Amino acid sequence: MQPIKFYNFPRSGHAHRVELMLSLLQLPTETILVDLAKGEHKQPPFLALNSFGQVPVIDDNGVVLADSNAILVYLAQKYGDGRWLPADPLGAARVQRWLSAAAGPIAFGPAAARLITVFGAQLNAEDAISRAHNLLKIMEQELGKTPYLAGEEPSIADVSAYSYIAHAPEGNVSLDDYANVRAWLARVEALPNFVGMPRTVAGLQKTA
Repeated sequence: MQPIKFYNFPRSGHAHRVELMLSLLQLPTETILVDLAKGEHKQPPFLALNSFGQVPVIDDNGVVLADSNAILVYLAQKYGDGRWLPADPLGAARVQRWLSAAAGPIAFGPAAARLITVFGAQLNAEDAISRAHNLLKIMEQELGKTPYLAGEEPSIADVSAYSYIAHAPEGNVSLDDYANVRAWLARVEALPNFVGMPRTVAGLQKTA
């Protein structure tokens, strides 16, 4: 098959979700770096791929898709052999619940906290950190029941949630009190063909 073109910014957790999925599925990939600092994502060539001006984007032999969670659904359904996105109504709904969490509490909690320390975003750090811990308490409870977010097997729910939870300390969000969450992160990192996101020396990572 032709390599999938993957438009990436290495420090983006949203882009890392797709990078991780492509690696877990062992799909041939051509990575195209988008320099956000230089504003490449707001220039006409990139806006023609994604009018929202955001990474990630993939081009799978002419099928152009944006939005990290949408891309995960596409890759799982096309290449996942039923492993990463359940076809049954309940299984699919359980995964969707966590995709929604990735676009909600994760985005406005640990991801927002990291935006402040890593990228200098003008957001309220106290609020973002508080939202992150509220989310982590829920995850800690639920991961005490099942090894993965949507059940007994890994799914795109875990891929979608992993990046910003794993890098929460960069936004001054400690994971020390969440043993089940840390064990889940280790399970994800032990998956065949796992690939991590580069860590930045920010927040609690300065002393880690």
